[in-house]
Parts: sequence; structure tokens; C-alpha cells
Amino acid sequence: MVPSQEEAAAAAQGTGEAQLPGPSPVEDAPQSGPGTSNGPEVAAEKVELELARPAAAEPPEPPEGGWGWLVMLAAMWCNGSVLGIQNTCAVLFVAMLETFGSKNDDKMLFKTAWVGSLSMGMIFFCCPIVSIFTDIFGCRKTAVVGAAVGFIGLMSSSFVSSIEPLYFTYGIVFACGCSFAYQPSLVILGHYFKKRLGLVNGIVTAGSSVFTILLTFLLRVLIDSVGLFYTLRVLCIFMFVLFLAGFTYRPLVSSTKDKESEGSRFSLFSRRKLSPQKKFFNFAIFKVTAYAVWAVGIPLALFGYFVPYVHLMKHVNERFQDEKNKEVVLMCIGVTSGVGRLLFGRIADYVPGVKKVYLQVLSFFFIGLMSMMIPLCSVFGALIAVCLIMGLFDGCFISIMAPIAFELVGAQDVSQAIGFLLGFMSVPMTVGPPIAGLLRDKLDSYNMAFYLAGIPPFIGGAVLCFIPWIHSKTQRESKRTVEEKMEKMLENQNSLLSGSSGIFKKESDSII
Repeated sequence: MVPSQEEAAAAAQGTGEAQLPGPSPVEDAPQSGPGTSNGPEVAAEKVELELARPAAAEPPEPPEGGWGWLVMLAAMWCNGSVLGIQNTCAVLFVAMLETFGSKNDDKMLFKTAWVGSLSMGMIFFCCPIVSIFTDIFGCRKTAVVGAAVGFIGLMSSSFVSSIEPLYFTYGIVFACGCSFAYQPSLVILGHYFKKRLGLVNGIVTAGSSVFTILLTFLLRVLIDSVGLFYTLRVLCIFMFVLFLAGFTYRPLVSSTKDKESEGSRFSLFSRRKLSPQKKFFNFAIFKVTAYAVWAVGIPLALFGYFVPYVHLMKHVNERFQDEKNKEVVLMCIGVTSGVGRLLFGRIADYVPGVKKVYLQVLSFFFIGLMSMMIPLCSVFGALIAVCLIMGLFDGCFISIMAPIAFELVGAQDVSQAIGFLLGFMSVPMTVGPPIAGLLRDKLDSYNMAFYLAGIPPFIGGAVLCFIPWIHSKTQRESKRTVEEKMEKMLENQNSLLSGSSGIFKKESDSII
């Protein structure tokens, strides 16, 4: 199942609440200007801290319901339509091969695989950029424009005459629109819910699993009855509803306060000559060694992650030609992925600190193992069992991403930490399926492609094993540094006290 960010909203409510600035602390910020001993750089850092503080200091109280329930349903539709279409791309992949395929073209699988993988990669590649637009323009505008762009891209894809234009219309335009519509749906939940945020995120997360199950059969029926192009036009209905759903993301803070707050923030930036890029792109999180290792290990593990989602249906059609309802394999992944998110998300609550990483290591081990077992399944029932296990541990991998990020960088930076990670994930998820298609074209079999797809999860999991040790070592060093600083402060205080007591004694003697 496609990795999602709902858990980011659950783990760090600052993601949503940080979008709601409060004017009063910002107005006080200029008074904390440079002191006599601090210097301009320290003063600039103080101003930046003041700018980051107001949202967390006085956020509007979430209503915990009311209009928020409608927002939850809109976010669920967004999660389901965007990720559901991506998760069922294996069905569209087969239809594209049948529509554009040519017996004279020995690289058709390679070319067609780029459509789905490029679409998936662009959704995650745009995540860090979309977060900036959400900060500047708000959730509603960003989501509505994104859904409109996605609608245009998907509708344009239904008028192409060859596979190449789909790289742009489906792989870039549609995917970028989906990314801009998807990200605000995660942020807005933190505006309306706090106490019930876990429940709400569970419901929203379930949207992708439900839509994956339904779209698996719906796409097959539509393609068989009306063909690929009319199927894409039917999917445009999902994007149009998503366009309407974006209007429900009503901001809780009045527009007047927003404008006043934004104006004061930008005036402070210009007055102090602080770059807005410093606020939007927090590259300092990469100084956290454990996070840097995590941001390398996860992408390493994902080079084979998306291969089954693109090529599994083609493999099933070749291996089990006599079977009916072959789409059930994708449905199995969708069902158990939803179960895995709920189950392992709850288990992660009982695993202390950064040791949650070991759950991701476990999930990568089983995902890699199940990928390698796909070509070994000579019975359709065995393949269903493999897909059930793969989906379960796929849900495990997804559900604990945000809790791990929270442990590594803290609540204040968790949003950008996950944004950067998703951006890095876009590269292996884009490259993996075309390579698998090329291997199938050359070897006339998917066996080697699935065997190789199982290796990266083992490598990435091995890298992640070092994170708890690195994190604990860093914490010990930080604690030692703090203790040394405290000792120096105490020594300085003692010396000042002894000096002042000496002066007081001299003054007393002179008075006597």
C-alpha cells in the first residue's frame, strides 16, 4: 500500500496547528531585539524562535466535531481517490498494454511501467513543495487547485493516441494535482480535532484501503465494458468530487487575523533580513544523525516496493490464465494493509522510543521475503496467502513512520522530516517498476524481477538496525554536554556570589 502521512498529523498536531498563527506573540517579537551582549546573529535566532512560537502557544481550540466531521469525510475521499487509483494501477497497466501494445515493440513493458511509477513518484516528490504552498495559501486553496489540475491531467490522458503522452498527462500533471490535493487533507485534520485525532486519522486512513478494494473490481468491469479511455473519464468523477471536497477545508481563524499575522511575520522577516527559505526548508534536521540514517535506509528499502503494485496483475495473467477474479490479489493487499495499520499502530504505542524502528525492520524483512516468494507460487491460493502477508506488513511499515519521525526529531520538526523523507522515497519508487519491466522484456519472465525486488528491503532494514544505537549514543553525548554546561554555569554563579559577598563585606566594614 502506498505510504501516507495521516500519521504525521496524529503524531505531531503542530503540523495542523502550526498553520494558525496568533498575532499577539508576533507583535511582541520586535521588543526582543539584540541585547548588549548577544550580537545580531543571536538576535536573529531569537526573532526566528518567536516567529515559530505563536502557533504552538495559542492555537484555536479544535471543535472536536461539528463541521470537522464533514472535513473528515472530505479527507477520507481524498485519501481514497488519490491512493486508491495509484494502488490499482496494475489494472490500468494491463489495459494500457492491451491498448497501446505492439508485437514489434520488445520494450513495451518497460515503457508502460513508467506511467504508473512516474505518477507515484511525482506524488511524493512534490510533498515538500506542497507543504510550502499550504503554509502560504492555506489548505482550501491548495487542495481545490490541486484537484482541478488532477482533473485536467486525467481527462487529458483519455484523449492520447500513444503511450508517450501519458508520461506528461498522467505521470506528471495528474500526479502533481493529486499531491497538491492530498497534502492539505492531512494538515486540516489537526485544525478540527485534537482529542479524537487518532480516531479520525484511523477513519481517513481506511479510505485508501476501502477504495483500493472497490476500484480493483470497478476498473476491471469498466475496462472490459467501455475500454481504457472511457474508464479514465469515469475516474474524472472522483477528481471532480475531490475538487468539491476541497471547499470544506474552512480555516478556523478569521481572514482578518490571518492577514494581520502574515503581514507582521513578513515585515519581521524583511526587518531582520531573515530568509523565508530558512523557515520553510529546515535542513537542520539532517544534523540529527539518526534521522539522516533513517532518511537513507527507507529509500534504499523501497527500490522494489512498488514493483508488485505495477506488475502483479500482468504476472498473474501470465501464470494463472485459467483463474477467474484475478484482481482479488490486489484486494487482499488492500484489506490486510488496513488491518496492519490499525494493529501495528496500536502495538507501536507499547514499544518505547526509537525501538519502534525494529517494527519497520520486521516489516521490510517480510515485504522482501514475500516479493521473492511471488514467482515461487504455482498455486493461486498460495499467491493469495503471500499477498495477505505482504499487505499486513505493508500496513506496519506505513503506520509507524510518523511515530518514528516524532521520536527522532521531535514534534516541532516532524512535518518537514516526513516531507523530506517522502521526497526521497519518490526516486526508488519511480525507478523500480520500469527496471522490473525491462527485465521482463529481456528475460521473458517476471521471476528475476520479483527476486531482485526482494533484495532492497533487506538492505534498507539492515541500515535501520543502527538507528537505536546511534540515537542513544547521541542522547548520551547531549546529556553529557548539558551537564558540563550546567557545571560551568554553577561555577560562574559561585564565583559571582563570592565576589559580590566580598564587595558587600568591604562596604559593611567601611560603613562601620
